[in-house]
Amino acid sequence: MLHSSALRRLAAKTQVVSPQSDDFVRNRLTHSLEVAQIGRELGKALGCDPDVVDAACLSHDLGHPPFGHNGETALAQLTRGIGGFEGNAQTLRLLVRLEPKIIAPSGEPAGLNLTRATLDATCKYPWSAADAPPRPDGRPNRKFGVYEDDLPVFEWFRAGAVPGRKCIEAQVMDLADDISYSVHDVEDAVAAHALQLENLTQPAHRHRVIECTRSWYLPAATEDELDAALSRLESSSVWIPRLHGTRADLARLKNMTSQLIGRFAMSAVAATRDVAGDDRLTRYRASLVVPRETELEIGVLKGIATAFVMTVRDALPLYDNQHEILTILVDALMQTDGRFLAPEFAADWRALGDGPGSEAARLRLVVDQIACLTDRSAVALHDRIRGTNWRTGDKPLW
Repeated sequence: MLHSSALRRLAAKTQVVSPQSDDFVRNRLTHSLEVAQIGRELGKALGCDPDVVDAACLSHDLGHPPFGHNGETALAQLTRGIGGFEGNAQTLRLLVRLEPKIIAPSGEPAGLNLTRATLDATCKYPWSAADAPPRPDGRPNRKFGVYEDDLPVFEWFRAGAVPGRKCIEAQVMDLADDISYSVHDVEDAVAAHALQLENLTQPAHRHRVIECTRSWYLPAATEDELDAALSRLESSSVWIPRLHGTRADLARLKNMTSQLIGRFAMSAVAATRDVAGDDRLTRYRASLVVPRETELEIGVLKGIATAFVMTVRDALPLYDNQHEILTILVDALMQTDGRFLAPEFAADWRALGDGPGSEAARLRLVVDQIACLTDRSAVALHDRIRGTNWRTGDKPLW
């Protein structure tokens, strides 16, 4: 996994803000490395195979396209007619098909040739779009882990599993991801002076955080529950209401991050052990137990980052431009007969022929190509295709 080109590309893909916006902002690679560290230690404490958890954590964001969740939304809209786009399903596709390492005796690519246990551990949403269960609030679930044409390999590594149930290694990966981005996004926001945590005592800011938490992450949580979770965090001895920018303050901020990670991880270990006992917990021998208080505290931290960073970011004109770039790339790559595809994708394009379903297969191939791009390379390909900088508004040359 560490040697895969897909992992290296994460260094130039948006996590919360663009990697080009700041020298020290977290990107998807640094986030994945942090998730892997948290997940490996959490898994070891539970008796999971640490290598399987580590591989799942390193893999969990590989399928995300350029421009972060904004890019994922754009590609989902552009692929509604062929089953949609989902970053987690794209991760599986990359691991079993697109990442060039192993070619099967049949001549078909086999991706990284990972074990059943490892592939299962990467599967955050073990269902297709057609089989997705409803969300807890009853709304349709847009998250899924496998495209229809990847179902054979999905059924192979899920053989014997309870439908819809994640193995414990996947649950550990999922929690490590939640812990990492909830804590680190707040750390980044404070360090970048996007907020001071003391502002959360103001009713308007507090209400905004609680509403973001409910609408984005925990729709079933009550306002009182979330307010109490925020109060527990504020009463912690490591909470930093105001940062003045000194080295001592920055060290305190880093300590707050470390202590919160430990607080959340160890609460899950203790709760899981209370139910499952002291055995080694692998695959389907147990389920991870996350206490309700911990779930709420993680959720409200995510709500803080959403309220003060993500919703502000999403209102910028730049994000409309990113959507436009991806729309133009899809249209252009479909209309230029593979001319602007990378060589390996161009070869796949030529092999498709013109039979039934070929148009849908070409669109999926084009989206596979685009999802592999970094933020910078997506803009560069767009500019190359148009023959001009997209900001000028000149007509494309294709």
